[in-house]
Amino acid sequence: MKFSIDEFRRWSHKKVTLIGMSGVGKTHLASMLRQHDWFHYAGDYRIGTRYLDEPILDMIKTQAMQVPFLRNLLRNDWIYIRNNIKINDPGPVLSFVGKLGNPDLGGVELSDFHRRQAAYREGEIKAMYDVPSFIEKARKIYGYQHFVNDVGGSLCELLDEPEVIDLLDKHTLMLYIRVTDQDEEDALIRRAQEAPKPLYYRREFLETQLNEYLSINDLEYAAQIDPDDFTRWIFPRLFQSRIPRYDILARRGYIVTSKEVAAVRDEKDFLALLETAIARN
Repeated sequence: MKFSIDEFRRWSHKKVTLIGMSGVGKTHLASMLRQHDWFHYAGDYRIGTRYLDEPILDMIKTQAMQVPFLRNLLRNDWIYIRNNIKINDPGPVLSFVGKLGNPDLGGVELSDFHRRQAAYREGEIKAMYDVPSFIEKARKIYGYQHFVNDVGGSLCELLDEPEVIDLLDKHTLMLYIRVTDQDEEDALIRRAQEAPKPLYYRREFLETQLNEYLSINDLEYAAQIDPDDFTRWIFPRLFQSRIPRYDILARRGYIVTSKEVAAVRDEKDFLALLETAIARN
């Protein structure tokens, strides 16, 4: 969606999709807006609670069944296991995606890793297709005036699913939070390397980087990889590969910087920042 400033001010039910790298402040911003009559739709929360709920539980139960005490309890239906995914902490989703590498070090074997990555991608696509219905639910059922779509850092990997991007563009104002300062970019990468998190990779990108990592480290196959070391090594490359993809997405909407977002304290600041972005465009 594109607006003039006057059109934006007259837009009574504002709907915004926040896009950008993980760690730029999307969830922080969306959580703040929730306190100001905005419905917070979190992509990873929807993926985990709707589209990956059963696969996540199956993964947990598989591990639990290896413990004789828990195996007996589960087989007799004396206990049950459920996910506890939170909007600001989609931990079970991250655990499901996992890290590629040696299973003895907490890694995931390559073929299973590809399967999990594909399942996450399919869940993300479906979660984005759910956005229009949740826009309607947010207003008609829950009585929220506005809607903010807090998507994962991997949305830019869906450029080859143009229908998804078209749908978000049709129903929401797309706001790209860009990291423009080198020090801030370095800090974001450093944080990701200090506490490596599971990541989504395009298949062709992963295969290229994996082959290079194996060659550099004189390894024969993925199961020999230290999962945390590989995740730390690949993240800066993933970060750089996503910048041009986000730039393509940004053409559909507006751009603000992560520093500008960091200065937002309330809804008034956020709306003023959106008007600044519209004026710049």
